[in-house]
Amino acid sequence: MAKKPDSNPNYKVIADNRRARFDYAIEDDLECGIILTGSEVKSLRENTSNIAESYAEVKDGELWLVNGYIAPYDRAMFGHEERRRRKLLASKRELARLWNATQREGMTLVPLVMYFNHKGKVKLKIGIAKGKKIHDKRESEAKRDWNRQKQRLLKQGG
Repeated sequence: MAKKPDSNPNYKVIADNRRARFDYAIEDDLECGIILTGSEVKSLRENTSNIAESYAEVKDGELWLVNGYIAPYDRAMFGHEERRRRKLLASKRELARLWNATQREGMTLVPLVMYFNHKGKVKLKIGIAKGKKIHDKRESEAKRDWNRQKQRLLKQGG
């Protein structure tokens, strides 16, 4: 039997932005690396971070994560600032594509999930998103509720 790709012992989700898919219509996503200090990585291994209130931006030809929270690491000799701007690693082609997307009307870069990949490196998946209006949110909520109800009916009937 074949192994699942995420069954690797090093793969681990650190922080998930569950609200992003409700508030935004995600058009495309991109996996990028993130530059961290040693105490930040140690803190992430203890699962102490939050990307729900953060966003990404292209500034001066570089990609940055703004307002991402990584809790301080108690045993670190040299600590880190919890909500500092962190540089994200992406190719020049991807940076140009992201910059063009954010210049369009209503597009933004939203962090979706932060995780350790199969090699043990911290990665951040960001989405190119467009903000949903209130009626769009109601529509997606109604669709989600209908799918739940449909699954319940199928379980009871089958």
